[in-house]
Amino acid sequence: MDILLSSISQGLIWSIMAIGVYLTFRILDIADMTAEGAFPLGAAFAASLIANHANPWLATLVGMLGGMAAGLVSGLLYTRLRIPALLTGILTLTGLYSINLRIMGKANIALLNQTTVFSAFAQFSSTMQVIIVGALLVAVIMVLLVLFFNTEMGLAARAVGDNPDMSAANGVHVANMQIVIYMISNGLIALAGALMAQSNGYADISMGVGTIVIALAAIIIGEVLVRNLMLGKRILTIIIGAIIYRLIIALVLWAGVDPNDLRLFYAALLTVLLAVPLMRQLTKQYNRRRANRIHIKSLNAQAAKEDKAK
Repeated sequence: MDILLSSISQGLIWSIMAIGVYLTFRILDIADMTAEGAFPLGAAFAASLIANHANPWLATLVGMLGGMAAGLVSGLLYTRLRIPALLTGILTLTGLYSINLRIMGKANIALLNQTTVFSAFAQFSSTMQVIIVGALLVAVIMVLLVLFFNTEMGLAARAVGDNPDMSAANGVHVANMQIVIYMISNGLIALAGALMAQSNGYADISMGVGTIVIALAAIIIGEVLVRNLMLGKRILTIIIGAIIYRLIIALVLWAGVDPNDLRLFYAALLTVLLAVPLMRQLTKQYNRRRANRIHIKSLNAQAAKEDKAK
């Protein structure tokens, strides 16, 4: 039960980051590496402010706004300077490393005995505090995103992801819409980083390493579970996917796997998940061919019987 509750608490926070990655990965069809810099950026802002006795909710909001600023930079590099998306993310990620160090003043900041956003539910255990706050924030994010993407601007942003040329032909400012998605995406990622720092009790300069792999795994798990869903239901499957992913990791550690091998496990698991659609397609093709062969044999057998009867 402890493993399950822990997986749910961590999964809810990771799901916020996964939703952010989903916006660029699926809506814009871009694997944005900015995520690995925006995540610790949110943690750096939140931890630095909380360590200086700022209101934790304000500190978390500042962390989210910092992520949106990072998204703005990536969006401008991608749309205005026409730098390829992958290089754009790497450039922003590289620059954010130094910025995060400047914000924190050192490689890590401890938040022991500090008031955090989870302290509002101090009557519950630490795990339940994270679950309550995480569930509330995830619900708010899901509702706001569904509402936004059903507005005129949101529909335009989705259209840009589907077909930028057609969107431009219909009067949509493609570059502006892409920048908006970049900002929302990295704002959510930084929000997850701010929450993770408060949940773990520290912020570290290297805590963003591998975050995009974790987010992609949560997204792919959700898509493997159910395909072709509307946005709101898709976000729900991403949340479930993040929880399942954290549960898998917890079970792997419980089974005695060396924590140093976790990065390798992340990569292997994501590879398997990405191969699932291909395996499904190959399985369908095999079953179709097998059914055709059986049908042809049946027709041949029936024809042979008819020939004998004649």
